[in-house]
Amino acid sequence: MIDDEQLNAYRLSGEKVRVVRDGLKENDIRGIVVAWDDTHVLIRRPNRNVVKLDRNYPIQPSKEERIDIFANENLPSSDDEQSNN
Repeated sequence: MIDDEQLNAYRLSGEKVRVVRDGLKENDIRGIVVAWDDTHVLIRRPNRNVVKLDRNYPIQPSKEERIDIFANENLPSSDDEQSNN
């Protein structure tokens, strides 16, 4: 979960952020951080709609390359390799 200091920095700077909700880039929410509480964050989209999202979603600057939230899940763990032998 993103901490309050980072959310406040995004809010004060007005920097656009990207909220990655799943593996599809089309489902990302991009906009400006407006407010937050312990469990949710409010993002104002370019069309001025406000979206309430869970704070557990990865939030990153919009200008950065999109993170792959499933990258670590597709890699076999060392336990899997040992069980195959």
